[in-house]
Amino acid sequence: MKKKIILGLLVSAFLIYLAVRGIRFEEVIGVLKNVRYVYIPPALMLMFLMQVLRSYRWGIILSPLKKVDQLSLFSVTCVGFLAIVAIPARLGELARPYLISNKSNIKMTSAMGTILVERVLDGLAILVMAVSVYFFLPLPSGLTEKSFIFFLITMAIVVVMIFTIVKPEMSLKALNPFLKFIPKRYAPALNRLIHNVIDGFKIITRIRALLYVMFLSGLIWLIGVLIIYILFFAFGFHLSPVAAFVLMIILVIGIAIPAAPGFIGTWHLSCILGLGLFGVPEPDALAFAVIYNFLSVGIVITLGLIFLPFNKFSFSGFSLQLSEGQEKEDSKLSG
Repeated sequence: MKKKIILGLLVSAFLIYLAVRGIRFEEVIGVLKNVRYVYIPPALMLMFLMQVLRSYRWGIILSPLKKVDQLSLFSVTCVGFLAIVAIPARLGELARPYLISNKSNIKMTSAMGTILVERVLDGLAILVMAVSVYFFLPLPSGLTEKSFIFFLITMAIVVVMIFTIVKPEMSLKALNPFLKFIPKRYAPALNRLIHNVIDGFKIITRIRALLYVMFLSGLIWLIGVLIIYILFFAFGFHLSPVAAFVLMIILVIGIAIPAAPGFIGTWHLSCILGLGLFGVPEPDALAFAVIYNFLSVGIVITLGLIFLPFNKFSFSGFSLQLSEGQEKEDSKLSG
């Protein structure tokens, strides 16, 4: 884990260097002084709405395992996203499964399966956005190729998920060549562990619920695009909604890279590259990235700290709690 954290910090340092090299900071400060802050409150309200919709959507994905009340879902979601932005290398992704397993009888491994479903649906929503944008504005060749590769990977994951649900035993047999390297005494526990993860995919078999979750995923990302478009007005950028779509796509790809807390570096370089496609000067793009990142991360931190006292979680003891949670899970599996 320490190696991943160090790697994330190094990646961020390198990307920050790429983002700020050649930029005169007095120009960035000048842009920040001219921001129209009247557009900030509506952007923050929409960011809050995104968080509410994320927790609501997750509840639907979890529903085949157990129905969890919305307050608990929102509480865990806020603290979970706080962990994502506060812990380097995206190790905070494990926080939500761990926390929801503490608040319910949902196994942590099954909850991890629901997070994977959530990420796949987010990927599909982004791909639909990319295809829609392409009809209005051809994407850069590199971005088009990456989107196509991402589409193939996403669809492959969906097919695997469906297959594991419909044919779980056959799926386990397909894993046998890899499992033979595992000591036999761990085989029963590992077998149950895999079944628990597959349980998290169950929403895929409920077509009506799945379509609703897909609709919510699209709505969440459309709100994200609207936030960017509103911030264009704050900076006086005369850009179309298509530019907001393109920037969102590039940003999603960029922040997927494991980096330092708060997506430092990945967020800023992505904004500079995305806005650069539309002729926005680098100082202006960097100023935009600073404000956009500050608002996005700031509201996550604020909501996370509000609900942190109601969840058994601390950053200093995260590794210890996670290992204890895994030992608890292992004992359940072996039992």
